[in-house]
Amino acid sequence: MTHARHGPLAGIRVVEFAGIGPGPMCGMLLADMGAEVLLIERPQPSDIGLARPRKFDLAHRGKRSLTVDLKRPEGVALSLDLVTCADVLVEGFRPGVMERLGLGPDVCLVRRPALVYGRVTGFGQTGPLREAAGHDLNYIALSGALHAIGRADQAPTAPLNLLGDYAGGAMSLAWGIACALVERHRSGRGQVIDAAMVEGAALLMTPAVGLQAAGLHSGPNGSNLLDGGAPHYDVYRCADGEYLAFGAIERKFRAAFAQRAGLPANSLDELDDPATWIAARQRLSTLFATRTQAEWCALLEGSDACVTPVLSANQMARHPHLAARGVVQEHDGIAQPAPAPRLSRTPATIAGAPPRPGQGGGAMASAWGMDTARLQVLADAGVVRYE
Repeated sequence: MTHARHGPLAGIRVVEFAGIGPGPMCGMLLADMGAEVLLIERPQPSDIGLARPRKFDLAHRGKRSLTVDLKRPEGVALSLDLVTCADVLVEGFRPGVMERLGLGPDVCLVRRPALVYGRVTGFGQTGPLREAAGHDLNYIALSGALHAIGRADQAPTAPLNLLGDYAGGAMSLAWGIACALVERHRSGRGQVIDAAMVEGAALLMTPAVGLQAAGLHSGPNGSNLLDGGAPHYDVYRCADGEYLAFGAIERKFRAAFAQRAGLPANSLDELDDPATWIAARQRLSTLFATRTQAEWCALLEGSDACVTPVLSANQMARHPHLAARGVVQEHDGIAQPAPAPRLSRTPATIAGAPPRPGQGGGAMASAWGMDTARLQVLADAGVVRYE
C-alpha cells in the first residue's frame, strides 16, 4: 500500500486523529512530503454529508490507519503511547474534546515535550465562538472573504470549501507545523498550534485589505478591478458555450491580445478608465462569441495576451502544459492532483492509496515500538482493529 518515504519530511512521524475537512488535508500534505502518517479512526465513522468509498477519500492518501475506540481507557492509553512516539499530532475536534479524552496538549506535551501539537478549528481555541458549530462558508463569511466574492447585484458566491477548510485551515496548519518543526530543531521543544479557519481566511485577505485601504478596491462587488468588474479581468463565453479567462490587466498584455485578435494596437488602452467598462464588456463579449474556445486557444494560448481556457477538473489533465508538468497523476485507478510544491532534491510523492479503516496501522504501530502482543490483546477485546 505504501512506498518508501523520500520527501523532505521523511522520518517525521504524525498521529492524525480522524476528522473531516482541514485535518485530513493537512495530513495528506504532510504524507505527500514524506511523513509517516498514522490515522487514528473511530470504530464507527461519524455521520457526514460527503461520505464516500474510502478509495475516493483522497485526502487520506499515503497514510496508514488504526481503528481505536477512544471511549475505552485502553484505547486512550494506546493512543497516548503512539503520540509519545510521534513528532506531530493533528486534530480537528471542537475545543475541549481532546482534553476530555485525556489526550489534550497538557497531557501529551508532558509525555513528549518535543511534540508539535497541531489543532485546527473554525473559530480557534479561545473566544466567544470557540465551541460554535460551523463550516467553511461560515468561517469565510466572518473573515470578510465571502463578502468580496460575487457579481454585481448578486449574493456573494460560495467558492467551494477552498478558502476556509483548505487554504485557511489545512495549509495554515501545515505551515504552522513546518515552522514549529524548524524551531524545534533549535530548541528541542514542541509547542501547540492553534489554527483557526476564520483567521487563515482573514490572512488570505491581507492584499485585498491593502487595496481597499488605498482606495483601489472600494466599490461594491463586481465593480472593481479583480472581482469581475473590469472587462479585462473576467470570464467570457465562446461560440461553443465554453469559457475563457481574460486577465490582461496591464496595457502591454492588452496590446498583445489586440494584435492577435486583429484589433487596433491601442484599442484597449481606454480600459484603464472604469467609465468605459460597461461598453467595453459588451464589445469583448461579442468578440469572444465569434470563435470557439479551442479556436481562441489556438490563436492566443502561450502568448502574452493572458487568455486561458476555463477547464473542469476532468479536463485539466489533458491540457498540454499541465500534462507536460504531470500536474495530475493516476494512482490506484484515480486521476488526482499531484503533490505540490516541487522540491529539487527531495521531491514529494503520492505514497499510497487511502487506506481502508485499520489498514496498515498495526504494522506502523509495531514499527513505532508498540508491543505486538499488546496490540493483539486490544484487538481481541475490540478496542482496536487493524489489518
